Amino acid sequence: MDARQILGRLRGGVTLTADELEWFARGLASGNVTDAQAGAFAMGVCTQGLSSTGRVALTQAMRDSGDVLKWHLDAPIVDKHSTGGIGDSTSFLLAPALAACGAYVPMISGRGLGHTGGTLDKLEAIPGVKTEVNEAKFRKIVGEIGCAIVSATSDMAPADKRLYAIRDVTGTVASIDLITASILAKKLAAGLETLVLDIKVGSGAFMKTMDDAEELAQSLVSTANQAGCKTTALITDMNQPLAKSMGNALEIMEAVQCLNGDEQDQDLPDLSAALGGELLASAGLADNAEEGALQIMDSFYDGSAAECFQKMIAALGGPGDFVERWHDRLPAAPIQRDIFIQGEGYITGFDGEALGHAVVTLGGGRLRDTDKIDPSVGLSDIASIGDIVDRNIPVAVVHAASESAADQAETAVRAAITISTEDCELPPAIYNRVS
Repeated sequence: MDARQILGRLRGGVTLTADELEWFARGLASGNVTDAQAGAFAMGVCTQGLSSTGRVALTQAMRDSGDVLKWHLDAPIVDKHSTGGIGDSTSFLLAPALAACGAYVPMISGRGLGHTGGTLDKLEAIPGVKTEVNEAKFRKIVGEIGCAIVSATSDMAPADKRLYAIRDVTGTVASIDLITASILAKKLAAGLETLVLDIKVGSGAFMKTMDDAEELAQSLVSTANQAGCKTTALITDMNQPLAKSMGNALEIMEAVQCLNGDEQDQDLPDLSAALGGELLASAGLADNAEEGALQIMDSFYDGSAAECFQKMIAALGGPGDFVERWHDRLPAAPIQRDIFIQGEGYITGFDGEALGHAVVTLGGGRLRDTDKIDPSVGLSDIASIGDIVDRNIPVAVVHAASESAADQAETAVRAAITISTEDCELPPAIYNRVS
């Protein structure tokens, strides 16, 4: 078996076998497959597609190309994955809440991608926090506290790391087959028993249409279940920021306020509870998703989720009193300015992707891999669809490093908001459930 033979079969539309896909994944990890061959493989999958069986085989092969964690704990191993959006900090509520409810959550997360913020970048806005830990420390934190939010080690799903970089430069990122295998290879390598997927759809998501979101949800759920991980998905709205804040420290701030019962808006804790309810029910820790959601909410109100979050932050190197003194610990931008719009009426829509890029341009994300993130910048107090605004009511507050950066962000935010004299129907938080 060699790469040329496999590529020839793929080009000819022949269904690849599990052995062929496993061989190719091992070759990606070892370097026996060249960059050119990896690019040809990505393009072949993108144009020819894989069967359902092939999708599962590729996912498992990429998972097995490196270390696969095995846990020996006394409760279910669960996790959540989001396909990316704006103002989405559910991980910081959900991981400690699930731990408080009796599950173990080895949450392996990523950094910012495009216009969306990265969970690890946000967490590292907390002084001292280091998300790159070795396996022994990862296991210790999960076992003792119940949750840990960390980056993947270089030994986990190395075939995916290699193929992902190739896809980025060959225009093959959008393949449902490759997206599915990439997401699930990393999650399944964490040794999960149960997974819930948050499939975002709308102007601030990568999936802009419901058809695309449903196709991805069906692919991910079907593949994960066939690979042995009990999985459900919620298709959720991303036509506006989920929370009232966008930007690394600002989103941590809002998440901690929710954990302390001081939320600015109910959308963030509500969605976190819905996702957590799915996991608790699937893992047998609740009779159904509704009961599970109530358990998650209770952990916010009784302080048990906040306590788990505090312990996790300290274990990752952060302050031991962060939850109580977050306002003293997080960095603040020197420029904070209200943003007003011209005219008056109802907010009927956002260009969510434009809002995300505005935060990236402020320094809250990366335009290049080598860029350093400014954790203090972003947007807060963001208005919502259906709000009435005029020239005297701010639609957001920009947090910037300079007046010129604030000017640029202010212009971008104004352009990203649609105003009408007539009210509109509010989008639902959750559109559909896929199982």
